[in-house]
Amino acid sequence: MRVLVTGGAGFIGSHLCERLLADGHQVACLDNFYTGQRDNIAHLRAHEHFHIIEHDVATPLEASAADALDHKLGFVPEWVFNLACPASPIHYQRDPVKTIETSVFGVMNMLALCRRHGARLLQASTSEVYGDPLVHPQTETYWGHVNPIGPRACYDEGKRLAETLCFDHQRSRGADIRVVRIFNTYGPRMAMNDGRVVSNFVLQALRGEPLTLYGDGQQTRSFCYVAELVDGLVRMMAQHEHIGPINLGNPAEFTIRQLAERVLALTGSDSELRHLPLPVDDPVRRQPDIERARTVLDWQPRVDLDDGLIATIAYFRARLASSTAP
Repeated sequence: MRVLVTGGAGFIGSHLCERLLADGHQVACLDNFYTGQRDNIAHLRAHEHFHIIEHDVATPLEASAADALDHKLGFVPEWVFNLACPASPIHYQRDPVKTIETSVFGVMNMLALCRRHGARLLQASTSEVYGDPLVHPQTETYWGHVNPIGPRACYDEGKRLAETLCFDHQRSRGADIRVVRIFNTYGPRMAMNDGRVVSNFVLQALRGEPLTLYGDGQQTRSFCYVAELVDGLVRMMAQHEHIGPINLGNPAEFTIRQLAERVLALTGSDSELRHLPLPVDDPVRRQPDIERARTVLDWQPRVDLDDGLIATIAYFRARLASSTAP
């Protein structure tokens, strides 16, 4: 297949590009490198079936970008994975208006591209559409509990509207769409300044700094290793029939304090735990119900948290070593 991955230089996007190339597909990575890292795809540049298009997904694919797809590369996509959007609070709150534009204009532009070429679109949505949920665990039928005017709304509501646009295009214009709701994902290639809990804890532990827990540390998350998340994305895209949104995440639930204790044990760090105030609208509990993914995609995570953390710690240890090398 000819596959376009927006946000392809990001944490998840780069792993997806790598997997698609390994599966024998031609892959075009579209990224404006706002949060994506060129280092994430450096090892793919020499691949004969890998192409890079530097472009902002919120801007229509016209002029040079369209030329690159349709003419220079001879590349008319059959599959489009729309992953482009800052995904950590520290990044999406830096320019909230830009975050909303990326979610909304980005999916509108990708829907237009898919309609023009008869391509299938997979929209990467998020567990954040459930907000601070009142239902636990979260099923795809739950409508969520989101503060539409809070500091997280630029991401939460942007992704919710992106889903609305996908399903309205499917109902009214016959768009071939797939929507996945991604829960907390971790692994190698997370950004050093990612700001999310796994990367924060690992870097703090390796540097001998206090691990920062927000609130009492009893809030919960469910952590899915990136390779397994990517496998779910590929399985979802390959579905021949249109189906509703599907949760992709690991249903094993951990408190943030438990995660901190695992990171300390696996790094051998003697860092202390430091408590800070809980951010506004930070979800208290987050756990996916993945029965639909098990049934429809024959997918469920199997990587143990410790095993995934060991690989993640090794990645960040190497990054720190390279950054301090003479």
